[in-house]
Amino acid sequence: MTLAVPRAKPQRTQLPPLLKLLIGTQLAFNIGFFAVLPFLAEHLGGAVGMAGWAVGFVLGLRTFSQQGLFLVGGALADRYGIRPVVLAGCALRVAGFGWLGYAGEPWSVIAAVLLIGFAAALFSPAVESEVARQAVVWEESGAGPRTRVLALFTVAGQAGAFLGPLLGALLLSVDFRAVCLAGAGIFVLVLAGHVLLLPQRVPGRERVRLRGGIGPLLRNRRFLALCCAYGAYLLAYNQLYLALPAEVERAAGSQGPLAWLFALSSLLVVTAQLPVTRWVGGRLTLRRSMAAGLALIAGGFAVVAAAAPAGATGVSGLLPATGFVVLLTLGQMLVAPAARAWVPDLAGEGRLGLYTGALSSVSGLIVLAGSAATGALLDAGLPPAVPWLVLAAVPAVALTLLPCRPSAPPTSTDQPG
Repeated sequence: MTLAVPRAKPQRTQLPPLLKLLIGTQLAFNIGFFAVLPFLAEHLGGAVGMAGWAVGFVLGLRTFSQQGLFLVGGALADRYGIRPVVLAGCALRVAGFGWLGYAGEPWSVIAAVLLIGFAAALFSPAVESEVARQAVVWEESGAGPRTRVLALFTVAGQAGAFLGPLLGALLLSVDFRAVCLAGAGIFVLVLAGHVLLLPQRVPGRERVRLRGGIGPLLRNRRFLALCCAYGAYLLAYNQLYLALPAEVERAAGSQGPLAWLFALSSLLVVTAQLPVTRWVGGRLTLRRSMAAGLALIAGGFAVVAAAAPAGATGVSGLLPATGFVVLLTLGQMLVAPAARAWVPDLAGEGRLGLYTGALSSVSGLIVLAGSAATGALLDAGLPPAVPWLVLAAVPAVALTLLPCRPSAPPTSTDQPG
C-alpha cells in the first residue's frame, strides 16, 4: 500500500455491505451516545448533588476509560476479530446506560460512567480499524480514493452527534432516566443488528497474538509522528470547548451564540465533507491533505489573534470567532479522513486495530496535557491576542511533524494465531 491516491479510474458508487453496516454503526453509536452526554454534567450536579470538582472528575474518568483504553480495544480486535469485540462493547454500553439511568449514589454513577467509557474503548477501535482496512481495499480495487470512505464515516459520526442531543433534549422533558434508557435502547438495536449482519470472520483480516505488537509500535517513528500531528489537530479542535466560549463571552456578553457556532460546524461537516473530499481526492496526497488542513486551522486561530486588539463586541465582535469555526471545520475535513486513511500504510502487519487504537490513545494524552496548559494560558492575564497566537503555533508546528515519504512499517515476528 502506498500514500499515492489513484487518479482517474472507473469508480463504483455502491459501497459493499460491510462498509454500509460499519458506517451506519457510527451514525447509531453517536446518536445513542450524544443523546446522553450533553445532559450528564447537569444531572450529576443537580439530581445526584455532586460538587463541581466531582462532576469534572467523573467526566474526566469517562474520557480516560474511553480514549485511554482505545489501544486495548484495538489489540483485542486484532487478536479475536471485530465481531466479538464490537458485540461485547455494545452489550457493555447497554448495561452502562441502563445502570446510569438508575444510579443515585456517586459510587454507582462513577461505575456506570466507567463502564460506558470502556464499552467505547472496545467497539470504536474495532469499527474504525475495519473501516480503514476496507477503505484501502476499496481504493486498491479502483473504486475510488480511500479518503472518500473515511469521509463518509466522518459525516455519519457528525450527523449522529447532531441528532443525538435533539433526541436527548426531547426525552429530557420526561426525565434523565428516560434519556439513558433511550440511549440503551439504541445500542440494543445496534447489538441485534450486528448479531445478524456482522460476519463471523472478515475475509482478509488475519488474527495475531496479543503479545509482540507494542515494541514495534514504539519504534515506529513515522507512526508516532503522525500521532503527534493528529494530537495537535485534536488539541486545536478542542478549543471549540475551551478558548471559543471565552471569546464568545467577551464579544457577546454571554455564551448564547455558542450553540449557533456549534451548529454551524456540524452543518458544514454534514453538507461539505463529501464535496471537499471529492475535490481533494485526485489532487492531494494524504500528507498534503493533512498539511493543508493544519494550515487552515492555524489560520483560524490567527484570524482571532489579528482581530483581538480592536476589542470589537456585538455582531462584528463575533465575526472573528465565526471565521475561526469555519476555518477549523474546513481543516478538520482535510485532516481527519487523511489521518485515518494513513494509518494502514504505517501499521505493522496484522496490527491495524492496535495502531488505530494507539492513534486515539496517544493523541488523547496530548489533548489532556495540552488542555491543561491552554487553560493556564487563558487565565494568565496576557494581552488578548497572545493566547490565540500561541494556539495558532500548535498546528503550524505539527506541519513539521508529518512523515515525509512512504516506507514499509516495522513488522512483528509473531505469526497469525
